[in-house]
Amino acid sequence: MFKHILVPTDGSELSQATARRAVAFASEAGARVTVFFAKPEYPIAYFGEGALIDPTTPEKFAEMADNQANQYLGEVQAMCAEAGVACGTFTATSDVPYEAIIEAAEKSGCDLIFMASHGRRGISGFLLGSETNKVLTHSKVPVLVYR
Repeated sequence: MFKHILVPTDGSELSQATARRAVAFASEAGARVTVFFAKPEYPIAYFGEGALIDPTTPEKFAEMADNQANQYLGEVQAMCAEAGVACGTFTATSDVPYEAIIEAAEKSGCDLIFMASHGRRGISGFLLGSETNKVLTHSKVPVLVYR
């Protein structure tokens, strides 16, 4: 039924456990996987009295984000290789992960988004709603929520 599955990851234990299950699901379904990571935007520093100045340049920040993305994506790629599942990667820079996930699924031609039931968003996630909930309510691509 599903032939191309988007698996978003943020590198957390929950995300990695979900990725393992997504890879097993893809293997059983004969599907391929595109693993996705949303890199954060460079934080805008506000200067003024009492402001903290971040010495990280936009270029250095982008390099660190790329390294983080490569690590997280590589972990899921290794899972796919071990299971014999075809795997591609997709990254985007965005501070609105749910929008980036939906866009990645659409651009990659995925027919399913496979996500965890919640991420590491703490109290703000509780107040604003989880990224998964936002994907569920905004995506036209079917979403499988793994608990």
